[in-house]
Amino acid sequence: MKAHEIMITDVFKVTEQDTIRSILKQFIDNRISGLPVVNNKNEITAYVSDGDIMRFIGKHKDFVIDTIYYMDVIKGDDDEFEERAKKIVDLNVMEIAQKKVHKVKWDDEVEDIAAILGKKRIKKLPVERNGRLVGIISRGDVIRNSFKGLL
Repeated sequence: MKAHEIMITDVFKVTEQDTIRSILKQFIDNRISGLPVVNNKNEITAYVSDGDIMRFIGKHKDFVIDTIYYMDVIKGDDDEFEERAKKIVDLNVMEIAQKKVHKVKWDDEVEDIAAILGKKRIKKLPVERNGRLVGIISRGDVIRNSFKGLL
């Protein structure tokens, strides 16, 4: 089985110019947890997930660097949760999105896709053909299509 046989072709996505506000709206309205980010040629340039949002709005504690030569403290936030949430909504997606995107080609084998999803512990993989976004595959897509004839 190949990626194009099980991928979802109606992909929710955002552009590099979008704000976190528009991403959050898509997450809520479409009950999704991640989106590929594309440029004006529909090439995948980043990926933003609910985990990226959590990392931003979560409390950042002080971090102490203690080496033989020096000691330093990187200060965490003093902002309240609501303040961090308000700060994120108008940011550009590229400020928090992951630029190193795990993706697969439209003719990759499902077993290779399953290996990436499992090894990298990610939920979805964008699918590209000729460098452009053409679909998305989730862990659920792999499970449904791999085991439907066995149950």
